[in-house]
Amino acid sequence: MTEAAQFLRRRQLLAGSAGALATAGLVGFADKAVAQAAPAAPAGPRPLPAYAAWKDADAVIVHSATTIETRRSAFGTSSITPTDRLFIRNNLPAPDAAIVANRDAWQVSVEGVRNPRTISVGDLKTIGLETVATVLQCSGNGRGFFPSKPSGTPWTVGAAGCVVWSGVPVRYVAEACGGVASGMVYLTGTGGEKLPDGVDPLSVVVERSVPITAMTDAILAWEMNGAPISLAHGGPLRLIVPGYQGVNNIKYVKRLAFTSAESQAKIMSHGYRITPLGGTSVPGEPSVQQMPLKSWVNYPAGDRSVRAGTVYVTGVAFGSGAPIGRVEVSSDGGKTWIDAPFVGPDLGRFAWRQFALPLQMAPGNYVLTSRAIDAAGNVQPQERLENAHGYNNNSWADAAVKVAVV
Repeated sequence: MTEAAQFLRRRQLLAGSAGALATAGLVGFADKAVAQAAPAAPAGPRPLPAYAAWKDADAVIVHSATTIETRRSAFGTSSITPTDRLFIRNNLPAPDAAIVANRDAWQVSVEGVRNPRTISVGDLKTIGLETVATVLQCSGNGRGFFPSKPSGTPWTVGAAGCVVWSGVPVRYVAEACGGVASGMVYLTGTGGEKLPDGVDPLSVVVERSVPITAMTDAILAWEMNGAPISLAHGGPLRLIVPGYQGVNNIKYVKRLAFTSAESQAKIMSHGYRITPLGGTSVPGEPSVQQMPLKSWVNYPAGDRSVRAGTVYVTGVAFGSGAPIGRVEVSSDGGKTWIDAPFVGPDLGRFAWRQFALPLQMAPGNYVLTSRAIDAAGNVQPQERLENAHGYNNNSWADAAVKVAVV
């Protein structure tokens, strides 16, 4: 058994004890258990896990077998994030690769409609087709900047990417099943990961609910960046909810339900809640849903010095669906700001916009950052929203990068 396979197996065994951890909630239980039970990691970067061995190892940071981050300097200057550089965040170990051997045979149960049915991917392809570019972002992106050091992966800016998805609109699927039944106010997706034996399924299943209005833009996707969705990113079928944080974009989706109430799964009722510092997550707290307005500088990345002269400061800006109106860049940590022109194509309101600002930079030390302003006039904030789990950090000050010009 390879080292990566042993690591995955260890996670699966640890996940089997999740019932004893139920009071702590689903989120992060596997990572916490591994941190407590596993021996100290060897010096040097971790290897890519087997299911993601095809990733560009030089472009990513492997935090664990289920958390892989894109390096800030590896985003590049294209609108779309290359799949082999895109981050990974899985709440459970990926299913067996056998599920992508015959992709068209994968089935999803459609419930909460007038004519409930189970539909294969092959049949979904006869119902309709849409392509949409969206930002995919882990709700913990930016957790590494929180001074409270919340548990979970210490992402900086690399738990995000801009991706093109192809699939069938959820509204078409609902229409094919006779329409949504009366009284349904949520769209609920259930993942198809294998659950540990001997535990309450609701304590570990990846199942999330979003307002039914999200159905307008949601799709059941089978293709990502022009290729079938890989196992690592949720293939053969993934629920994509544009404008919403990544946890709501359900991988290996096996159940699509229109419901009158939110899911009772732990990951919904207690997980991914905006909890005050020192508090314990409860259902009444705000749930991680839509993405806040955000931007950051990708180049210079601060990991090496740059030569004096004209320096193109580049980065990305996005939100939950309101178009980005403009972006400002500061080279002095936010004391002064300059408008940064957009570059590249506008791929729609759910994609990010790239900006590039040529600056004449003399030798010295700089603090580069950016802030986005959407079409409605909302401005990306300077300060993060403090919370116990490090979610939804869209602070422009936190994302700043120190750069030496020589």
